[in-house]
Parts: sequence; C-alpha cells; structure tokens
Amino acid sequence: MGEPSLRERALRHLARRDHSRAELARKLAPHGEPAEIEAVLERMRELGLQSDERYAEAFVRGKAARFGTARLRNELVRRGIDRDRIDEALADECVESEIERARAVLHGRFATPPADAREWARQARFLQTRGFAPELIRKLLKEPYDESA
Repeated sequence: MGEPSLRERALRHLARRDHSRAELARKLAPHGEPAEIEAVLERMRELGLQSDERYAEAFVRGKAARFGTARLRNELVRRGIDRDRIDEALADECVESEIERARAVLHGRFATPPADAREWARQARFLQTRGFAPELIRKLLKEPYDESA
C-alpha cells in the first residue's frame, strides 16, 4: 500500500477533531509542497470540512468553563485564528461573566478561602495561570466565600 495523499491525510486529521487552517497546514507540511497543501486546505474549506470559525467556537465552548478570556485568546492566537474570529467566538460562547467563571474555577479547586498571604498568593497564581485578569483575581479573593457554591 502506498503513501497516503495530502487529501487523505487532511481528512484523517479532520475526522479525529476540528483543526484550524494553520494547524492542518503545519501537520501536512512534511508531506507536500506549499502549493499542494494550500490547494488541499482550500478544498477542505470549500467542502465545509475545515472552518476556522467553527474551530474557534468549539474551542471556546469546550474550554470557557475552565479558563479566562486572556488564556482562551492566547491559545487561539497560537493556533492561527485571526483576532476578529477570536472576538466573535468569545462574544458568542462566553455567556457567563468572567467573574462567575473565575469563581467557579476557584471554588472547584479550593474549598476554603486563603488563610494567610502564602495561601492567597497560591490561589492567585492558580487563577492567573488559568487566564483570569489580576484585578478580577484581587476582587474575587477579597470577597467572602459562599459556602453554598
């Protein structure tokens, strides 16, 4: 059996999960010439098999409950999605406010409020690595914990 074609490789990647155009191009690069890869990518887009809009929406939908807007934005930029599409996806899919998401992430990880400065810094670092803004983290860690959450 021969080497799979670029088209077959692209279809295999897209059958597993959605890919951004840049991701798919990077995965196909070792197997063909740039002009061939571009033609395959364009054909996948025309057929509706690859869509950066759909990819960005699905990515945000899947990760919004665990990450802040800054992290979501950075991850999408790293995956080759343009800023306008990122803004649209974030506006459409992040229905909860940023502070509600941060509160849910914090309470899911830490059962009690910070008792001292060291614990406060630990919880703040945790939220910061999840992509939440520093001013939001300060506000959230200053408010009393709601035991019902």
